[in-house]
Amino acid sequence: MKRKKVVVQHLIEKTAKHARRKEGGNMAGKDEFGTTKYVVYAEFEANGVVERPDVVGAIFGQTEGLLGDDLDLRELQKTGRIGRIKVDVHTKAGKTYGTITVPSSLDRVETAILAAALETIDRVGPAEARIRVIRIEDVRATKRKYIVERAKEILEGMMQQEIPESQELTDEVKKAVRAKELIEFGPEKLPAGPHVPFSDSIIVVEGRADVLNLLKHGIKNAIAVEGTSIPETIIKLSKERIVTAFTDGDRGGELILKELLQVADVDYVARAPQGKEVEELTKKEIVKSLRSKVPAEQVINEIFYKGKDFYEVMREKNREREEKEARPLIQPQPAQPVKMAPREEPKPQPKPEPKREERIVKPIQRAPSGELNRFSDFIEKVKSNGSAILLGENGDVVAEVPVRDLLSTLGEKEGINAVIFNGIITQRLIDIVSEKGVKYLVGARKANVVRRPIDLKILTFAE
Repeated sequence: MKRKKVVVQHLIEKTAKHARRKEGGNMAGKDEFGTTKYVVYAEFEANGVVERPDVVGAIFGQTEGLLGDDLDLRELQKTGRIGRIKVDVHTKAGKTYGTITVPSSLDRVETAILAAALETIDRVGPAEARIRVIRIEDVRATKRKYIVERAKEILEGMMQQEIPESQELTDEVKKAVRAKELIEFGPEKLPAGPHVPFSDSIIVVEGRADVLNLLKHGIKNAIAVEGTSIPETIIKLSKERIVTAFTDGDRGGELILKELLQVADVDYVARAPQGKEVEELTKKEIVKSLRSKVPAEQVINEIFYKGKDFYEVMREKNREREEKEARPLIQPQPAQPVKMAPREEPKPQPKPEPKREERIVKPIQRAPSGELNRFSDFIEKVKSNGSAILLGENGDVVAEVPVRDLLSTLGEKEGINAVIFNGIITQRLIDIVSEKGVKYLVGARKANVVRRPIDLKILTFAE
């Protein structure tokens, strides 16, 4: 019996050596997963300390001749139908634990038989052992899953990088040209259109994207403030040019507009439609917004003194315009005063007109007093035709121009003693007429006046 045990141990060691040679030689360089269909995963437990070659030797030695020549592990490795057997071992408390991985290119049935054969091994080296197959993995199913996921990623990449349409190519070229047209103006290097350095009028917007959008639609005299703090360049330009503030239709645009009106000499105010930004407007919306601009004096009076916002001002302006347009249609109706008079009283349309007339006519009917007497004729004239009259030292008329041209005319004329117009007297107008040496400034009322020159008399006839 003792001799038999020695012979068995010798055979085990010989088998282990043979397995090590096979592992280092025959299988060197082989890609065991190149043609693999299935992978057998098993775990083992040995009641003693054994090493990796002992496990490999036991697998080859105890399965030899068990399944016949067709399923002999050595023959299957020679033909490449079984890949390199991987064994991981670790010891704990005098026992050895580990995992076995067997790649197989056999069919499903043969792989299952081979996996079952592994569980017949009951000894590894000198120790008793137990092997249990955990699972058999179908490598092709894993590959198919990977292929599907990777194909999705590739397809998404292709869809994102698809060939652009001709219109997209055109827009891309135009965008590049517009970016080249964009210049940096002033010490702050503010984004601006190419016409800003020499244009008589400029449009002040909020950011670089707004300037680019205006350039896209052919407007090249825009400049951006680039933040909530108004740059000194904008303040200086506002004293030399005709400035239109064009801001977004949101809360941020309202804040920038209020600051602009306080620190810069703005002539007109335009705003994007409520809830929209200048950078996203179409050409039609841009043109409509700029055509609907409002004189800055009116906006200052309404926002700072009556607590209204820009859109309320615009709605009132539109209502007044609609009423004026509708008035000629209403006036011809009373062709028969005796018959129509009783019918007109209950109608809702004539009712607001007396209030409007009362608001406009009442200040006009006030008789001038004190120093206003000397200008009474001119005051009545500007009330009737809405013009501005410039008088010389001798009281002669130097110029009579529309109110919108008052500032430009003041810059051209010399020797002006008095200015009479039916409008709002602002701080900017006071500063300009003071520099020109004007002695009398006569207007309907004052707004936002914080300082008054000593040698300038300011008279109002509607307050």
